[in-house]
Amino acid sequence: MEKIDKELLEQVAGLHETPKGAYNIRKNSESAGRQSTANIEITSKEDKPGIDITIKPGTKNESVHIPVIITETGVTEMVYNDFYIGEDSDVLIVAGCGIHNTGDSESKHDGVHRFFVKKGAKLRYVEKHYGSGDGNGKRVMNPATELYMEEDSVCEMEMVQIKGVDSTVRTMTADLGKNAKLTVTERLMTHGNQMARSDMEILLNGENASAQIISRSVGRDSSEQIFNPIAVGNNSCRAHIQCDSIIMDDSKIRSIPEIAANHKEAQIVHEAAIGRINGDQLLKLQTLGLTAEEAEKVIIDGFLK
Repeated sequence: MEKIDKELLEQVAGLHETPKGAYNIRKNSESAGRQSTANIEITSKEDKPGIDITIKPGTKNESVHIPVIITETGVTEMVYNDFYIGEDSDVLIVAGCGIHNTGDSESKHDGVHRFFVKKGAKLRYVEKHYGSGDGNGKRVMNPATELYMEEDSVCEMEMVQIKGVDSTVRTMTADLGKNAKLTVTERLMTHGNQMARSDMEILLNGENASAQIISRSVGRDSSEQIFNPIAVGNNSCRAHIQCDSIIMDDSKIRSIPEIAANHKEAQIVHEAAIGRINGDQLLKLQTLGLTAEEAEKVIIDGFLK
């Protein structure tokens, strides 16, 4: 692999070498490596770009890495990936997209991920986005997620935008069955003239379903952010939406959490806060010997952990 390939894979998937277990690496709209295992099968779709990942029932302590990297300017792609998580399995899926653009044309990755989490299955999903390159061409990523959770399933999703993404629109819909538990953690920082939008709709359809949606962001320079998470309780259920943002410079941030109850036993809460960095925290860190810039970085890094 070239040096920039290794840098992108490390940033979005934590990979320093070819991963153990199942993996599918995509580079510049082509396959750059694939491996299935006895319990996890990865196959190409026949009717459109993308892959199917099938995890056998009862699979435990295994992982799948499916990073996408783009290193050429002007690449535009749309992929469709479907995940079938078998009953009583417990797996980790690491995705993510890294774009290195040094040219004048836009490089863009759009993707639709559909997850079918079967009864009693546990899924941890990590998706990171990262952009680099000093060209004038934009780095654009628009991920769409569809999640279908059956009875007693558990899903943890971590969505992270590290830096360098000029424009992103993230959409997510989730359908939770009986006793299903969903946790979504979203973390991002925008700078320059970047734009980020996140739209979520969580449907708590099953009895005793529960969801926790946490969004943390930092806006810098003249960037813009919009968060619009919606939780809908259609049965006896619990949900909590929390949106916290640090606003800096001339950035603009809108947080629009929405809750809806269509059942008398639905318990849904939302809270949102936007504010600047606490001056007392900055002062305290500076008295410990940090410069103003170093203190600011420590606070932001801690906030986005």
